[in-house]
Amino acid sequence: MPARMPARRFAVTAVATVLAAGPAVLAGAGPAHATEDHGRASAVVLRTGLDVSLLNKSVNVPLTVSLNDVQAPRSAEKTALTATLDGVDGGRPFTVLGAEVARSSAKVSAKKAEGSVNLAHAKVHVPGLPLLSLIEIEQVGAKAICVAGEKPVATANPLGAVTVLGKKTTVTAGGPTEVKVPGVGEVRLDLASTRTTSRTAAATALQLKVSINPLKLNVAEVEGTVTLAEATCEAPDAPASAEPVEPATEVKPQGAPVDEANLAETGGSSATPYVAAGAVALLAAGGGAVALARRKRN
Repeated sequence: MPARMPARRFAVTAVATVLAAGPAVLAGAGPAHATEDHGRASAVVLRTGLDVSLLNKSVNVPLTVSLNDVQAPRSAEKTALTATLDGVDGGRPFTVLGAEVARSSAKVSAKKAEGSVNLAHAKVHVPGLPLLSLIEIEQVGAKAICVAGEKPVATANPLGAVTVLGKKTTVTAGGPTEVKVPGVGEVRLDLASTRTTSRTAAATALQLKVSINPLKLNVAEVEGTVTLAEATCEAPDAPASAEPVEPATEVKPQGAPVDEANLAETGGSSATPYVAAGAVALLAAGGGAVALARRKRN
């Protein structure tokens, strides 16, 4: 009986060694799963970042407003035609933007993200100029398209005439355009700005830098920026390409030939050598236990 115990302990140790090695091998060979990203998109018809100073800067009112601002991954679309602000024009609602068409859309799928804006026959007003538009446009549009695995595309298309502070203006894509009106103020316009990276795109039809002080009376001094028709996107993750699986190398038996099929045909894997080694250890342990038992009997 005492001779059998070491043999059994050896067998148990061999089994524990194989079981410990097997999971480690399988864990190293398992596939890595990446989290899926379906991309992002946004679109906005109007966004302002203006500071309005009333009564010789005794009262400062931030004019921060947006119209038809949509964000995805959840696809959305908005078509409101006006944006208003309360508490600026003598406590009455003040219309910042009015348009015949003001549509923004953000769509996302597993393969594509897209933001788009269409604005037509629009007028933008700021406090202090109730009868004079900051800008009037016939039509502008912006679009950003990001397809998984492809180069993103951004386009911005101001169409038709642009009127700034009552003056018809020719806006070019070559650089900013400055419009100055004595006694009213000045506006700097940037036209059709687009930006792309390997996975993102952004397009802005018009961006205005505004400095207004009507007749230098300090009734309403307006400073800041106005953005018209902006769209952005970020591409979804490209689908993982299936890598070709190399055929398993045939394992040639060493020593005496055996009749069993090779490992590739029986579904052998990189863990098979460890299992085989464990089986050999078990056989050796069993043989040792039998030999010791026979000696004990003799």
